[in-house]
Amino acid sequence: MVRRDMSQKAAVTVVYAAAMFMAIMDSTIVIVALPTLGREFHVQPEAAGTITIAYLVSLGVFIPVSGWVGDKLGGRRTLLMAITLFTVASALCGTAHGLGELVVYRVLQGAGGGLMTPVGLAMFFRVFPPVERVKASGILMVPTMLAPALGPVLGGLFVTGLSWRWVFYVNVPIGIAALVFGAVFLHDHREHEAGRFDLVGFAASGTGLGLLMYGLSEGPIKGWASLEVVATCIAGTFVLVLMVVVELRQGEPLVDLRLLSNRLFGASNLVIALYAMAFIGVLYLVSLFYQEGLGLSAMQAGLSTLPEPVGAMVAAQLVTRKLYPTIGPRRLITVGLLVVAATMVAMSSVGLHTSLWQARVIMFVMGLGLAGVFIPVQAACMATISPASTARASMMFNANRQLGAAIGVAVLSTVLVALHPVHVVSTKVSPNLHAYDVSFITGAAVAVIAAVCASLLVRDADALSTMTGRRGRTSLGVGDPDPTERALVPTAPR
Repeated sequence: MVRRDMSQKAAVTVVYAAAMFMAIMDSTIVIVALPTLGREFHVQPEAAGTITIAYLVSLGVFIPVSGWVGDKLGGRRTLLMAITLFTVASALCGTAHGLGELVVYRVLQGAGGGLMTPVGLAMFFRVFPPVERVKASGILMVPTMLAPALGPVLGGLFVTGLSWRWVFYVNVPIGIAALVFGAVFLHDHREHEAGRFDLVGFAASGTGLGLLMYGLSEGPIKGWASLEVVATCIAGTFVLVLMVVVELRQGEPLVDLRLLSNRLFGASNLVIALYAMAFIGVLYLVSLFYQEGLGLSAMQAGLSTLPEPVGAMVAAQLVTRKLYPTIGPRRLITVGLLVVAATMVAMSSVGLHTSLWQARVIMFVMGLGLAGVFIPVQAACMATISPASTARASMMFNANRQLGAAIGVAVLSTVLVALHPVHVVSTKVSPNLHAYDVSFITGAAVAVIAAVCASLLVRDADALSTMTGRRGRTSLGVGDPDPTERALVPTAPR
């Protein structure tokens, strides 16, 4: 029985944060276990990589349908169903006795993740009015930044001290807690009728994203000249182009591409995709750099990455309380991305004889910059989206972020492989740190491009409803009208 005595803002935040923490941590914790899984199942490391690829492809297939399912079944029911699926699939992954079995369970896990995060984000935007989204987004910095940093630490701890199975079992208690909490405290909410199911849109978007995710994941491993990689990337791109043509002609499209014509939402999607390319790509690179380049253990590498989420959480207080309400998203995002780019360049100066504390300080400063990007983008992206379109807009925002992350990992991995991360001198193998340096600088270049796009395309005036500190404005309450609506309200004559 659902209780009515808890604020839905608190309830949605807790459940969504837990769901996001599981989904994000899962993507990094599994990478640490891949060599062990290869030995366990007697396959090459490249074959073990299908465990990650299966999850990414499944995400690509199920993210597009999340908006329609959320509108059809209601946010509460869909979110709890997705958490259940993700949690059960995690438990099944831990019991797997073969690679094929594990891959099937990872597909189920991806299905849960593909529904879980977009639906949770849509519920988040529905319970928080625009003026409150900045502070609420600051809270979400904790799971978003902490999860990818904790993944390698926990992965190393489980693989070396317990068993690879705990890499998946770790999701179970978190999932059960989120499920029970959500079942008790979450209220159901339906914004409008979902309409008929767009089967063509689902087939085109799921197939296109799935093929593209597969090609991007396999490219750095099998080589971009591989017929399989080329074919899947071309086919995926072709199907997505076909989807655009079909969906723009649909009266009730599954993927409502018309939303991108909304100036602020379109700009936010471009910035979040480029941000994910740079940040997730470099975060993946940092883990390799620490372990393969500097020779640290997985746990040492994870601990050396932890200053980044600490920096993000420290800066989140300044961003949410002082900066965003008064100066708006455009300058914050631009400066934040430039700080991130500078720290990526600084990482290229770290070598075998550099103090690890220098690298940790760089990661801390990177976290400071990330807070200036993630919070403003998340707070502002839906400022001009109607409540009825929130579910589909949330789906698109998550799909762009996921695709950007996949492209970022693929691009930086390709640069690293092309420059040979190891070289052999007199039969002795040693790391080629120059390859990592160029890869870091490539990530920085993407961050600079994102900063330019933010500076040119994001407008503070569009996000005015999310700001409270502009001169001449008062703070909007939960039930207050939108600023554009206030202009239509007649005032008493003086």
